[in-house]
Amino acid sequence: MSQTNPDLTVNPLGQSRWNYPDYRRHGFHNLHRIARYGLSFRAARVMELQKRMDIRIAEMDSVHRLTSLPWFSAMAVVRGTELLFERYASDFGPDRPHSIMSVSKTLMNLVIGRLLEDRKIELDQKVAHYLPWIGSGYASATVQQVLNMDVANDYSEDLSDLRSTTYAHEEAGGLRLPATPENEHTMRSFLATISSSDTVNRTGFADYKTSNTDVLSMIAEAASGRSMRSYLADIADATGIEGCLHITADREGFPNIGCGVCVTARDLARYGSLFVRRGKGMEDRQVGSASFIERSLVGGIPMSAPRDWLRYSNQTNTDGRWLGHGGFGGQYMIADLVSGVVGVFFSVVENREGNDSNYHVRVIEMLQDIGRLDF
Repeated sequence: MSQTNPDLTVNPLGQSRWNYPDYRRHGFHNLHRIARYGLSFRAARVMELQKRMDIRIAEMDSVHRLTSLPWFSAMAVVRGTELLFERYASDFGPDRPHSIMSVSKTLMNLVIGRLLEDRKIELDQKVAHYLPWIGSGYASATVQQVLNMDVANDYSEDLSDLRSTTYAHEEAGGLRLPATPENEHTMRSFLATISSSDTVNRTGFADYKTSNTDVLSMIAEAASGRSMRSYLADIADATGIEGCLHITADREGFPNIGCGVCVTARDLARYGSLFVRRGKGMEDRQVGSASFIERSLVGGIPMSAPRDWLRYSNQTNTDGRWLGHGGFGGQYMIADLVSGVVGVFFSVVENREGNDSNYHVRVIEMLQDIGRLDF
């Protein structure tokens, strides 16, 4: 006898059990074990952190308020090799991996930047140049447009719509059971189904689509001849992570770069330090591009309200001083490229949608204020 996997079974509201409001906290704290398929990477050498707790951070009203909320999981702040602040919920801890969701997208800033530096990719080339199998949703868009979330197609990230293509994307990424098991999509086969009669984004704002990131990861493989797995191994080593870099994958083992990473708060802060060091990792190994990171600070297109003071640039959010990204459920990372401070915040919003835009703004404001302290 057998039954369908309860964690991955979809309810009438269109959510897998791990993502139900009542189960979501357990889901985000254990997604590296819940997903059907996954990969894991460890570093050869660990970036050591020395505790140098900064009382100014602990005394900030915003820090006290946001870390006291019931959906808070973890927060860590580092500068160089100094751990300036950390706090954890009673059901979490420094050695526990947490889903970072779309913060994962920043990986492609490093990978594409490195390819650009090595002259293996051209940002004004059409996607079809690298992926001749891609559908009309991306074929005529340029790599730069995909990087900046500047593509119009029929992929929808509307979580309130049960017909949204984001749910089919979840199936391809092993985060829910396929509607028809005999026709389970891989990441490649799913991305090929996305269509568009006109890929020009005329909204004036970033048109956010997780599929863009996975298209970029396919382009990176095609342009370089290297697997994304090898890039992830390099980035884990360059970061000097202490635990594991877990990432969900499709049935063929292709990593879910758009939203699949699970790491500890300290390790995400270590990862954010790669941007502060302009892509330079442990032992001075370059896994990103300093010039591309600098360009990301000044490029991009406006994000929509309530984050309309930010721009979406090369798979990051930026205000011109810091690079960062948010993630579904209440995650955020900011790397302040002026002060060198990296702040990360994990939480699990337990409403039906799993998101609250105004809450995210408060998290962003807190982290950017920490980066602007006098160091």
